[in-house]
Amino acid sequence: MRSTRTIPLELYADIVCPWCWIGDRRLFAAIDTVRETLPDVVFEVTWRPFQLDPTIPPEGRDWAEVVETKFGGRLRAQPMFERVAQAGAADGLTFDFDRITRHPNTVKAHALVVFAQQRGVNVWPLVEALFAANFTQGADVSNDDVLVRIAVAHGLEEAETRRVLAEGTYDVDVLQSQREAARLGVQGVPFLVLDGRFGVSGAQPSAVFVEALKRVAAE
Repeated sequence: MRSTRTIPLELYADIVCPWCWIGDRRLFAAIDTVRETLPDVVFEVTWRPFQLDPTIPPEGRDWAEVVETKFGGRLRAQPMFERVAQAGAADGLTFDFDRITRHPNTVKAHALVVFAQQRGVNVWPLVEALFAANFTQGADVSNDDVLVRIAVAHGLEEAETRRVLAEGTYDVDVLQSQREAARLGVQGVPFLVLDGRFGVSGAQPSAVFVEALKRVAAE
């Protein structure tokens, strides 16, 4: 009887980072590819919160204002948005930047994922739903009602989820993850840590992730 070997992966990412969604999709495509040739290896992926901008107020910022101040206005931002949308489309993702109205603080969204992980839920469909809510539907992923709706759809109990979000039960975990990322020297996301030994930065093509996964499996 063959025994399986579990290799831990940690993905530092932010819900408002479009390249994190693309990187997430490419990573799991790479895992599927590697599993075809290494069926006895299990890659256990953990979500690690990372806020690109922790200074965003709890109520978020107006998206039009962010586009103006961060990207230099809509005309300058549009080509970049189109490049992201094209890159995402190649991986089956839909970005609709025109539907976004708020640039949220992502502490609560991160806390929701941590809560789900603590409950043993497969968090990756939930993470995908958070990305889609923000980038495809233009929903405010700092809003409790939006987060609770997504949580319930992915197996979490409504009343407990509302309590966890209202009390900030897992906010400290988000902060600790941010500090750990700083200790590791993470300056941008997505950032993948493989077996605690080395990292891959950026939304790399799936082939790059495949090679990294094979390397850590071989070692």
